[in-house]
Amino acid sequence: MREALKYLNNAKDILKTTSIEDNIYTNVKSVQEACGTAYLAVLKAIDEYLLNKGVDEKELPQSVEGYRKMLRKYASVHDGKLFNSFEALYKELHISGYYRGNLRSVDTLRGALKTAKTFIEKTGS
Repeated sequence: MREALKYLNNAKDILKTTSIEDNIYTNVKSVQEACGTAYLAVLKAIDEYLLNKGVDEKELPQSVEGYRKMLRKYASVHDGKLFNSFEALYKELHISGYYRGNLRSVDTLRGALKTAKTFIEKTGS
């Protein structure tokens, strides 16, 4: 969990240096970088979670579909909540924020980072 939180803090640091006008981040590239870093934090948390569940490092997922499959298999103890949170974070941070560069609202991005932190904490318990 420590590595995942380090990535998440790096994402927050990127945003601290990004200018804001009318509650909107003005530098799309910085926002994309922060979203990509935050998404990597989520993946690091899942990797650690899976390793703690006995998955061999060589078997860790290499794709989003692989992460979905592993979460369905190993995270059922959370009644699908981890899976649903992952799906939301994938769509928000990776697709909307990183890939498309559409996530620019300060409040929305802060909410996404808070959700990522909660997800990371849940995988550590």
